[in-house]
Amino acid sequence: MKPHAFVAMPFGVKTDRQGNEIDFNRVYAELIKPALEAAGLNPFRADKEVQPGDIRTDMFQELLIADLVVADLTIDNPNVWYEVGVRHALRARGIVLISGGRVPTAFDLYTDRKLRYDVKSGGPDPATVEQDKKNLADMVKATMESWHGHKVSPVYHLMPNLQEPDWKSLRIGDVQEFWEQHDAWERRISLARKAGHIGDVLVLADEGPIAAFRAEAWIKAGETLRKAERFGFALEQLERGLSIEPHNLKGLSEQGLCLQRLALAGRAGHSLDRARAHYRKVLETYPSDPEIWAGLGRVDKDAWISAWRRHGNTVDQWRVEAAEEDALLREAIESYTIAYRRNPHHYYSGINALTLMHLHRHLTHDDRFDKEMESMAGAVRFAAEHEPNEHALFWAKATLGDLELLLGTPDRVKSVYKEAIAKNDKDWFALNSSRAQLQLLKDLDFHPDNVEAGIAVFDRALKNVQPEAQWQPRLVVLFSGHMIDQPDRPTPRFPPAKEAVAEECIAEALDRLGAGPDDLALAQGASGGDILFLEACRKRNLRLQLMLPFQVPEFIERSILPSADGAMWRDRFYALTAGLKDEPRIMRDELGPLPDGVNPFERCNRWLLYTALSYGINSVRFLCLWDGSGGDGPGGTAHMYEEVKRRTGRVTWIDSRTL
Repeated sequence: MKPHAFVAMPFGVKTDRQGNEIDFNRVYAELIKPALEAAGLNPFRADKEVQPGDIRTDMFQELLIADLVVADLTIDNPNVWYEVGVRHALRARGIVLISGGRVPTAFDLYTDRKLRYDVKSGGPDPATVEQDKKNLADMVKATMESWHGHKVSPVYHLMPNLQEPDWKSLRIGDVQEFWEQHDAWERRISLARKAGHIGDVLVLADEGPIAAFRAEAWIKAGETLRKAERFGFALEQLERGLSIEPHNLKGLSEQGLCLQRLALAGRAGHSLDRARAHYRKVLETYPSDPEIWAGLGRVDKDAWISAWRRHGNTVDQWRVEAAEEDALLREAIESYTIAYRRNPHHYYSGINALTLMHLHRHLTHDDRFDKEMESMAGAVRFAAEHEPNEHALFWAKATLGDLELLLGTPDRVKSVYKEAIAKNDKDWFALNSSRAQLQLLKDLDFHPDNVEAGIAVFDRALKNVQPEAQWQPRLVVLFSGHMIDQPDRPTPRFPPAKEAVAEECIAEALDRLGAGPDDLALAQGASGGDILFLEACRKRNLRLQLMLPFQVPEFIERSILPSADGAMWRDRFYALTAGLKDEPRIMRDELGPLPDGVNPFERCNRWLLYTALSYGINSVRFLCLWDGSGGDGPGGTAHMYEEVKRRTGRVTWIDSRTL
């Protein structure tokens, strides 16, 4: 969805400072609106002038949430000047000042940059309006691109410690239609996240009504991808959100987690030092946040583990080396302990600090933490037992299980971990994370009876969760291709005579990929390329997922029947979809109504692309039957080709011109 621009300006015909009449409705229609649209924004202005003393609450809402405000200061209109003041008070950036004829010289705005446009015969000057539109569009683009640069508002510029209000919490006024649309959009994101449809989340994030909500959605998408262990793609979404809200604490925390996991995976350009530097930087802004301190603790803990858990060494060697690296271990203990002291309810940090203290005692026989271990155990137990959030009960119960592992018996360990798993709701990531911690303790021969009891409980739970819910394809083969030409197409692109050779090329491409039952095929189902691809995939027993921009009857009417031999292609479509393991997903049902100005086929292709990438960028293979034409916008075949090629280089292009 395009960024939202609010226009503060006079309405109707007014007299300027020189006594000339200006029709501001013409100024909006001929200059401001087209310039904003050319800059990629969706313009809005109130439909009637607001009288002094009657400022409506929805006006304040617009001045707060709009991505950009354009204010026309041609005349001394009190409402416009008042709205500029409100915007400057609410937001540090995102305002463009324009003026027809002479530029105003008000003291408070004297140093602010203003864009002048020419006026003639009561409206924009025809001789210069095209250049004025370009100048305004360029200024708007520059303002949007420098969002986090110089503070335009004199209020925030002169009061550098002043913080902008939380946009979402200031939900005021009678703009019910906007908020109803937002709530429906947010509900769909929530449902998509719960269903694990990360591609849906990414499409919806792009369509957020304003920048604040897009930022939130991208950060949520990053969190979802991180939980699915798609760390590189998650980092990309988090960076998109943080480019809008650079101090978003949730986004910064998730960014640290991804940097840490990419370092552990040995990804080029990533290291634990980079992750540590990230957390240290965030602590400059949030020195008391327990999540950030806990993130630093994770990095310190990983640095300690990496120092001794080396391939080729025996378990006995690991234990000796782990004890030798006690200084690194104490760094992790310190970070987790600070996190817990910042917030004693943060039992996650407390149990990690406590477990590492016990490990330190076990490995080095150093008693320096004994007194603190005793008092911390009771505090952590109290915090976990009084967890008020139902969605966090698994981690609270797991923490109590960890305490039993440190201090209790094998039977108590089993009992409490089972209680935790009963609250898990089949979250494989959470179960596997707990299981990995137990494996670490096993490697160091810590309380072996208790640890073995815990491992047995989690192994059983993971076995019950993994099968279908955690199926991951080896490859995701994404397809886009031309429909069979309609009988009256003036310039042939994919005539019926080329069907057989196209079918052969698609089959050869799939065979070169070794595509088979462990792989997933994603496509629409139009006549021609889509159906040829899906039929070839079915012959090779790939799992098929059709994703359609319309309900099946409308899709057939628009994307199958108009082709040559449309009835035959319709029969092949129904034969394909009969008995599918996964029903075709319908875009409107999954993503909601089509946003204004968005092409449904391009939206569906973006949906396909994001869904493919959500399985892991390195798993994606793109196959297209295409004539190489460009200019089809985001979601067209050219866009899909370039996106996959840029990320992986793993594309197969069947050029329909050379068949």
